[in-house]
Amino acid sequence: MFKGAITALITPFKDCKVDGTAYQEFVEWQIEQGTDALVPCGTTGESPTLTKEESMRVIKLCVEASNKRVPVIAGTGSNCTEKTIHMTEYAKDAGADAALIVMPYYNKPSQEGLYQHFKAVNDAVELPIIIYNVPCRSVADMSIETMARLSKLPNIVGVKDATADLARPLETRLAIGKDFCQLSGEDATVTAFLAQGGHGCISVTGNVAPKMCSDLHKAWADGDFDKAFELRDKLMPLHDAMFVESNPCPVKYALSLMGKCSPYLRPPLCEISDVSKEKVKNAMKITGIL
Repeated sequence: MFKGAITALITPFKDCKVDGTAYQEFVEWQIEQGTDALVPCGTTGESPTLTKEESMRVIKLCVEASNKRVPVIAGTGSNCTEKTIHMTEYAKDAGADAALIVMPYYNKPSQEGLYQHFKAVNDAVELPIIIYNVPCRSVADMSIETMARLSKLPNIVGVKDATADLARPLETRLAIGKDFCQLSGEDATVTAFLAQGGHGCISVTGNVAPKMCSDLHKAWADGDFDKAFELRDKLMPLHDAMFVESNPCPVKYALSLMGKCSPYLRPPLCEISDVSKEKVKNAMKITGIL
């Protein structure tokens, strides 16, 4: 079971290329700060603009740097089933502990098409698979009924739920069972998601405030709800600031202020506006990071 504070890692660049040194140093810092698991090549890692070779390298860099101290859940999905299978095979061979597979975007498959897509990966690669349900980016939204069908397959172990529908984790648990791993994809609602039966969060904010995110999850697991709620409130301005423009633009700017990476983003993404920069800075000051 994957649980707790899981960071959707940014991908640092230097001279427009993946900065492997900065990436592995960032992974080390994340582990030192208490992060429970790592996600390379997710949306926050700019997966749409990484080449196939770069994605493979980033996954390998993450696996090497983490060195089995925490699980690595590699982003391997695309809107092509064959490509998804190929990348998931690579992730397994590279030593990843699971694959995070996004809903097939743009081509708008039916529920049966979604089922067949994930079943094909399940049948081809013996690696735990987490479904990434993010309708705001992929348009497609997997129904609980389709997810329940998929949960019966041996390698489909959970979901990253970025629907922002807080009825979903409860409905999913009742339909599938408590052992189906449910991870939030929405930082701002993490405690509510946990209260509805969730197990953790794949976080954007965790890039900037990994210890606070980790402490929140540990407090929840220990039943120290006062501390969890205190951290929830403290982190809220930062959650808002990380989405003042499209992810990962604000988080990379924030990390550049911390000296963790350059603010460079692959086009068509670009640096955030001056107004947004002030909002990010203010949130970081309020949270105590700056």
